[in-house]
Amino acid sequence: MSRLIVHATCLSLYTGGAWRGALILGPSGAGKSDLALRAMQAGCALISDDYTRLWSSHGHLYAGAPETIAGRMEIRGLGVVGAAARPFTRVHLAALAQDETPERLPAAEVTALLGHAVPTLRVTPREASSLAKLLTALRGRV
Repeated sequence: MSRLIVHATCLSLYTGGAWRGALILGPSGAGKSDLALRAMQAGCALISDDYTRLWSSHGHLYAGAPETIAGRMEIRGLGVVGAAARPFTRVHLAALAQDETPERLPAAEVTALLGHAVPTLRVTPREASSLAKLLTALRGRV
């Protein structure tokens, strides 16, 4: 079984009768945790904050938190707090956090992780519509 730890925050949303996971990838300070906090208020479950453990099993990509940070989240201005979290999720989406506004009509994009081509969305995490874009993509409406 292949394993990898990535600098990403991971969430999961129960939709269409199943949990669908999203990795929010980006550098420190990009707004990954801020976007995740808003997503949690909108019904997403935290999987991991800041670092995510990935593995491949039976043709699917999964994500969970490293043991040292499971159930914790760093919230800028509050510090590290306990947070209800699911132990793992199947990954369906990668959201690349970036400073610049995404293209209006981007070409389809994928991120390669452990041999899986993960559909990818580019987001500006602190943009007001970033949460709606993430949830729309997670629900498979793109």
